This record gives sequence, C-alpha cells and structure tokens, in this order.
Amino acid sequence: MRRVEVVPHNPSWKQEFDRESQLVADALGNNVIQVHHIGSTSIPGIYAKPIIDILVEVTNIHQVDEFNSHMIALGYEAMGEFGLPGRRYFRKEIYQNRTHHVHVFPNNSDDVARHLNFRDYMISHPEDARAYSELKRNLAQKFANDIESYMDGKDGFIQEIQKRASIWRKSPTK
Repeated sequence: MRRVEVVPHNPSWKQEFDRESQLVADALGNNVIQVHHIGSTSIPGIYAKPIIDILVEVTNIHQVDEFNSHMIALGYEAMGEFGLPGRRYFRKEIYQNRTHHVHVFPNNSDDVARHLNFRDYMISHPEDARAYSELKRNLAQKFANDIESYMDGKDGFIQEIQKRASIWRKSPTK
C-alpha cells in the first residue's frame, strides 16, 4: 500500500519535467506532437504528491503501443488505457517510489484541453490554487493510507475547477 504524501512545491520539478519529457518524447518517436507538464507539480506554490505528470500529444494513439518497449527501457510500466478510453498511460517507480506518470492522448482531444485548461486556470487563479493545495493537505492527513479516498475527496473540487477553467479559456478577457 502506497502512503499518500503531499509536499510543498519544489522548484526542481520543472527541471525534472524538462529532463524526463525529452527522454519520453525520444522514446515515443515521431508520433509525438507536443509534451506538457501537467498536474500539481506544474502549478507553482501548491502542495503536491512528488510525482511528475507528463502529458504527450500524439498523431496516432494506436501507434504508441508499438513503442511500449522503449518506455519500459526507461523504467516505465505500460498500463494501456488504464480506465480512460483513448489514452495510453505509463508509470515509473524508482525504489518503490512513484516518480512519474505519462498520459498520452491524441492531439487536440478533449482530454488534452481538460488537463491544460485546469493547469493554466490554476496558475492564473492563485486563490483557487491555494484552496486546492489546502484541500490536498487535509485529505492527505485524513487518508494517509487510502489513495482512493484521497482521490475521491478531490473529485468534486476538480470537477468545479474544470467547469470554471473551460469557461475561462473561452473568455476573451482572460
């Protein structure tokens, strides 16, 4: 059982993303269109689980499966869709500590927009980012040994921010 741990923002997460995202892009080949840093480690100043989330946009989602062995060579576990149709998911652990998640989606999919809108909205709205940070800290204390309850506790907040972020993204005054 993995312990739920959130820690203060670490400025080195950006450099870790830069390093790892280049390795991932190289491993997935010329199918890659763009690579993004997502998740809480991409939002300055908030608490996060110390796991770098990488979103990769590709031309052909089915072609990703042909590169599983390249990702495995980087230390990733290939998880297939892992509950989200149209996605390919990889996770990396070093000495039984999860360090990276890679989410691969087709270019311009709704899932790409959802993740990027959330990240950009939170960066542009520090009061909501602080509320999210505090929620995560409280949930991590309450559910330190129950990742499912921790995730469920964030769900309503995330859905509300996703709605706001979608409206915000379409606003000409953002």
